[in-house]
Amino acid sequence: MNENNIAEIIVDCAYHIHVKTGPGLFESVYELILAEHLRSRGLSVKRQYPISINFEDLKFEKAFIADMIVENKVIIELKSKESLNATDKKQLLTYLKLTDLKLGLLINFGEYRIKDGIKRVINGTI
Repeated sequence: MNENNIAEIIVDCAYHIHVKTGPGLFESVYELILAEHLRSRGLSVKRQYPISINFEDLKFEKAFIADMIVENKVIIELKSKESLNATDKKQLLTYLKLTDLKLGLLINFGEYRIKDGIKRVINGTI
């Protein structure tokens, strides 16, 4: 299964969760629900996964925590706020660069319409 197939399942699950719950829950609640939905669809999910990085000759353990990594291919950064901003996208792009993964999804469950709160971020572009 490639990144686009995984992303399609993630977006479908996020949509169904948002339809049932609406905006306004804590990010951690959406994370729990989304992780279980993805697992029920047969995907492996790592929640609050620590990522180590190398910078020059230095190694930093647990440099950041990814909200979710699905199938070791797609990073999901979750939000639950009024709207996304440029910093949110830059943060996810940095995570992709540091992990050398190709695709990330920024999902903001706080939007009135979930389609306005889902952004694809591809490593190497902004």
